[in-house]
Amino acid sequence: MAFADRLLEAWYTGHPTLNLLRPLEALYRRVVRGKRERFLAGQGEIYRAPVPVLVVGNITVGGTGKTPLILFLIEHCRQRGLRVGVVSRGYGATPAQFPWRVRADQSAAEAGDEPLLIVQRTGVPLMIDPDRGQAVRALLAAEPLDLILCDDGMQHYRLARDLELVLIDAARGLGNRRCLPAGPLREPVERLAEVDAVLYNGAQADCDDGFAFTLQPTALVNLRSGERRALAHFPPGQALHAVAGIGNPQRFFNTLQGLDWRPVPHAFADHAVFSAEALSFTPALPLVMTEKDAVKCRAFAADDWWYLAVDARPSQAFVDWFDAALQRLLPAPPQP
Repeated sequence: MAFADRLLEAWYTGHPTLNLLRPLEALYRRVVRGKRERFLAGQGEIYRAPVPVLVVGNITVGGTGKTPLILFLIEHCRQRGLRVGVVSRGYGATPAQFPWRVRADQSAAEAGDEPLLIVQRTGVPLMIDPDRGQAVRALLAAEPLDLILCDDGMQHYRLARDLELVLIDAARGLGNRRCLPAGPLREPVERLAEVDAVLYNGAQADCDDGFAFTLQPTALVNLRSGERRALAHFPPGQALHAVAGIGNPQRFFNTLQGLDWRPVPHAFADHAVFSAEALSFTPALPLVMTEKDAVKCRAFAADDWWYLAVDARPSQAFVDWFDAALQRLLPAPPQP
């Protein structure tokens, strides 16, 4: 097991040696607290966009389902007649310059896997730049928009925001509730009291401190042909190779097991770069991966490679809350 995997396991299951990291955690807390306090005081260079900015992020390291929720929010806003754009850091992207407009025909190496997935799925205007404020400026200069969704960026305090949505994995929770490097938290637990809404990925019901949402598998999509097949394409008990280069691979493997398949798990690092050789497994079985991984594998995919399409399904209470928030931020939105 790699060191990063061992550390992640320790954060969520506990290990006494983490106490040795308390001094570093204290230093980390002072740094992030200082950044937050300067932001609240309006100190430093902070860009405020002329349209509402909604940040979708987390306070934990690892995957929490941000991309599927952003896809839901894009469609939900569009159904209400809103012109929505997205900005992202573009982790791992190597474009010719920043800011960079992501197009559907670009490569994941150029655009980043998550931004490319979002654009290929929705066609939404999307700009990447490590400086999110610069990305927002460039996007608004290129497109007339009513609001901006910021993919991650909860801790990017150079960008003012009108709404903060924090996602938490319901199964893993906040681990030992300690900050980096002694725990998985990017910011202290107290930060949750300051955000607008908390959503628990995998929760079956809303709770006092947040809303529930689930990731619902909807189809199998062939990487080479783009053909969509019903989930019944694979019968119960089907053995297959399962590939996940995401923040929480086990959640994907659990999803496949919940569909009554027998996945052989192959976990990779988040944002991993794939090759045909790295995905040549034995025995010969169908291969199923996440949609985020699929955008990096189409060029060398075999005939029996598929990705599992999933949709975020937030609770009705969240939908109602979000609609009220939109009405508050945009008192007279255009009608569809």
